[in-house]
Formats: sequence, C-alpha cells, structure tokens
Amino acid sequence: MNRGRLHFLLYGSLTLLAAALVVTLIIPKDENLPSGNGAGAASSALADTRQWLQDAILPIPRPAENTLSGKAQLGEKLFNDPQLSADGTISCASCHILAQGGDDGLRLSRGVGNAVGVVNAPTVFNSVFSFRQFWDGRAGNLAEQVAGPLLDPSEMASNWGIAIRRVKENPAYRDDFRREYGGEISERTITDALVNFEVSLLTPNAPFDRFLNGDTTAIDSETQEGFRRFTDYGCISCHQGIGVGGNFFQRFGIMGDYFADRGTTTKADLGRYNITKREEDRHVFKVPSLRNVAVTAPYFHDGSAATLDEAIDIMGRYQLGRTLSEEDRRYISAFLKSLTGEYRGEALQP
Repeated sequence: MNRGRLHFLLYGSLTLLAAALVVTLIIPKDENLPSGNGAGAASSALADTRQWLQDAILPIPRPAENTLSGKAQLGEKLFNDPQLSADGTISCASCHILAQGGDDGLRLSRGVGNAVGVVNAPTVFNSVFSFRQFWDGRAGNLAEQVAGPLLDPSEMASNWGIAIRRVKENPAYRDDFRREYGGEISERTITDALVNFEVSLLTPNAPFDRFLNGDTTAIDSETQEGFRRFTDYGCISCHQGIGVGGNFFQRFGIMGDYFADRGTTTKADLGRYNITKREEDRHVFKVPSLRNVAVTAPYFHDGSAATLDEAIDIMGRYQLGRTLSEEDRRYISAFLKSLTGEYRGEALQP
C-alpha cells in the first residue's frame, strides 16, 4: 500500500471516529432545551458537541478590519487588469468573478482568442486555506500559482515580459509600486501584490460558521440533519477543516470507474499523474473545498455536473459506493448551502 493511501485510511478513520460522536450529539436549538436540572446537562452536551464540530469543520475567522493593505489594494488592481494578458482582453477576474462565487460559472473557461480551457475554473475564494493550488496540485502555494494563468496559452497567453512592460507603462502603477515596493516592478513584486490580495479573499459568516461560533438558530433542523448524513455517510473523511476540503489528494472514482462510465478520457483527467508520472496518481486530484459550493456550479475538474444535486449523486456512487436517495441528497444539499459565506459583507450569489 502506498503512503498516500495509508495516510488517507488512517486520517479518514480518525475523522470518522470523531464524526460518529458528532452524529450522536447533533446540536438542538436552544428553545428546545429541557427546563429544570436537565437544562444543564443539555447545555453541556451542546458545548461538547460544538467542540467536536469544530474539530471536524473550522469556521472562517472574520477579519479584524475590512480595509486592505496598500499591497493588497495594488494586487486588486492587477487582479482586475486585462492588460496583463497577451491581447488585453482577459484578467484574473474574467474567470474568477468576485461578485458571484469566485468562479465563472462555465464548464470550461474561455481565454485569449476564445481559447477553451482544459479544466473547470475553481473558486478563488478561500484558496489560501488549500494545501496546494490547481486541481493537480502543481503549485505549492499562492505565489507559485500566479504564473499559471498568466502563461497558459488557453488562459491569459502572456509572459512576464509583457506583463512587466505594461505595468511600467502605466503612470498610476508606477506610483503604486514606488509607494509599496520602492519602485521595483518585477515578477517578484507583481506576484507579491497579487498574493496579498488573494489572501484577503475570505468568505466568513456562513450560516454553518455562525452555528459553530455559538448561534444555534443560524441553521434549521433540515440543515442539521444534512450535516448528520454528510458525516454518517463518510463525506467528512475527505471534506473537513477550515476549507471543508482542500487539504489532501484523492482519487476520483474510488468505488467505480467514473471515466470509463463517462466514456472519454482527456489528458486533464489524469490529474496528479501529469505531474508525478506515478501510476498511483492517475485520476488523483486535490480534494476541492466545499466552501460556497452551492454558488459555484458546474462541478468537478471537468465541469460535468451541472447541479449540486447531480454532484452529490455522483460523489455518492463513485466515492462512497452508495446510491443516495432523493431525501439524502436534499438534506445534504441543505447542509452544503449553509457553507455559503459573505464577501465584503454581502452573501455570495451564483
């Protein structure tokens, strides 16, 4: 057994053990707590259960202040600037629309010259919490990620020479870089500014986070039941932590051959194998975060699932070996919708 699979089994087993304890103590609403001496015991169970929940899923912290640093403000300008692309038509924001879910809502994104991308664009929100970047994990952090879209011929189709020259030609940018980087306009400083902005792209205050933080009225009984089933079926073994995923790799199709059933295989379907060339990494991808998943359709690296219900059904069959009932999917969907957070004080929209 390879070390990656052993890590998954050990980690999954420990997580499921904790999850089983959560299932037995799903938190009641305060108004349903018994009166008299029983209220103290129920309140204690409430506190104990919330601690187990926090061990499995962590709330996104709310920033102490809503103002961006000077470097992050500069990064925001660059993020929205199509002049960094080869023909001046595509910016980072073209595929990561912050007024929506931080993605573009397309099965495959469109780049310079209407080029079609090879994978579905993931949301940029909360990407700082992912242990690696891109579906295949080829970038170890946000700084390594920046050059990917810039240089990719199906995305911005640019190069650092073009990007640096166009930034230097802009008087406003020259002032910004003089103030923030002593006038240095380079691959290093452009990358640093973009990373400073991307680190700020957090979506706190989701209903489930408010629940974890003590507001027992933040989610209803259907959402609580959805979390129970999400945990009981074992979804939480891959989707946990502050990102509700995004913290290790997993094969797409543990309990069935998704790609054979789909009928075609592309190079992008090979996933992590394209990076390592190891057979055990074939069809292995970074487990996606489920933060804001209700507003980031379509789903999976190939954008093949158009709806959340369809995605839940596919996950049940190919990752769990279970056919989830319509009721199961409805409850789990209610829980997943409770993971939709806010950006700059406004709830995200599809």
